[in-house]
Amino acid sequence: METLEDEIPNVDLSDAENIRPYQFEPLANTSETPRSATPDNDSSDVEDFQDRQVNTNWCECGICISMATQQECICCQEIAAISTEVEAGGHQCITESPIFTDNCLNRHVLQVSMYEYLQNVGPIDDNQPSHQVYRHLAYRRFVRWIWHFLGKTNRKILPACVVSKIREAFPSEQYCGFRYAR
Repeated sequence: METLEDEIPNVDLSDAENIRPYQFEPLANTSETPRSATPDNDSSDVEDFQDRQVNTNWCECGICISMATQQECICCQEIAAISTEVEAGGHQCITESPIFTDNCLNRHVLQVSMYEYLQNVGPIDDNQPSHQVYRHLAYRRFVRWIWHFLGKTNRKILPACVVSKIREAFPSEQYCGFRYAR
């Protein structure tokens, strides 16, 4: 009767030093973070990112406003997927694109999206203001346009210019800002 040791071939462990785990894994996509959020040992970049709530010097499109948190103070030009769309359309800001206006600010388009939303999520509260629902749907439509599909718990921080244009179109007395999925 053969033992287990007889069945296992002798393995030369001298090659074990050459094993490199994860060598064929793709690199992490860091293009979605603001350029000043990942400084290259430059303290002025760190200070600039921390001062984003104080001023709008970080805005490259000229439309951004200062937001409630530092992470929300990001320009459309700082996000690769959006800046590509801006350059393709020949615009200074993504909010100047007719696609943005037609899909994210048009009440009739958002009303049709609301029917689909109600079918998938269920009825909304009768006390919920329509502007709040339209803002939510406009943010969703913008994400769908730029990133196509993120998944249920994946979230993206939208540029300040996009958020301010949508808030301008559908105003409210109070805004909740960006929140990560629970």
